Amino acid sequence: MAGYLTLWWVWICIALALGVLELLAPAFIFLGFGLGAIAMAGIVLILPAAGVPALLALFALLSLLAWIGLRFAFRRQSSGGRIITRDINEN
Repeated sequence: MAGYLTLWWVWICIALALGVLELLAPAFIFLGFGLGAIAMAGIVLILPAAGVPALLALFALLSLLAWIGLRFAFRRQSSGGRIITRDINEN
């Protein structure tokens, strides 16, 4: 398994699988991991001689940064629900 994580197409497959999971459970959780996996595909394509522990640590860091970026990008998104501050039964 150690050699497989250094192949760029494995990271693309992982990113696609995480994208499908995000479609099944939309909460912007798996999307951050998917973006991290896409970034890892580019890194492994450029630097294929990195060790597996370093690759997994970098994947975790990139996924965390992608998740934080998504939280900032979608924080202003509203659910469209009204906030009621006055009760109609109050006189």
